[in-house]
Amino acid sequence: MKRSALLHAELSQVIAGMGHGDLLVIGDAGLPIPAGPLRIDLAVARGVPRFTEVLDAVLSELQVERAVIAREACGVDGLQRPAWSAALPLAPEQVSHAQFKQLCRAAKAMVRTGECTPYANVLLYAGVAF
Repeated sequence: MKRSALLHAELSQVIAGMGHGDLLVIGDAGLPIPAGPLRIDLAVARGVPRFTEVLDAVLSELQVERAVIAREACGVDGLQRPAWSAALPLAPEQVSHAQFKQLCRAAKAMVRTGECTPYANVLLYAGVAF
């Protein structure tokens, strides 16, 4: 049973069909989307919708077991997590941006937001509610 409304019907359908370990990517407007994953383009204009709006909506519907972000999003020393990562239910793993893009190939779907902040991207692995 749905707990709340999502931003987009196609996104809602993808989340409803996700199984344990399935991968969903939420990205900024500049993240390249490889062939393979379903592309859900939510961008209406520069900055609309914001990455955080989409992330919050997805997290309200999806049980997340693991999250991965690009190390480059964490500052030069890799110690400063982006402010939006506080919304994640657990500390995200860090990989290089090149590794992040490689992992995207295995995604069930990639969601493109209107965000124009570099490295506002996250890989979410679906978990189970129990």
